[in-house]
Amino acid sequence: MTKIIGLKELRENTETYLTQVKKGNSFLVLRRSEPIFKISPVDEAEELWEKVIDFTKIKKGGVSLDQILARL
Repeated sequence: MTKIIGLKELRENTETYLTQVKKGNSFLVLRRSEPIFKISPVDEAEELWEKVIDFTKIKKGGVSLDQILARL
């Protein structure tokens, strides 16, 4: 079931809502009574994401965006 929340509420309590999304809850976010986007958990079974490269294997803690862009 999708719950309705305001954008201000989401901004002020982001961590709370992220925790809820990780638990499987979905939220429809409104601004001025108009829906603007929906937050829902990623369905890992759909395999929407493909890992291209793991930058933490190159350097512990990852690689900064500036370092990546400098090499392009």
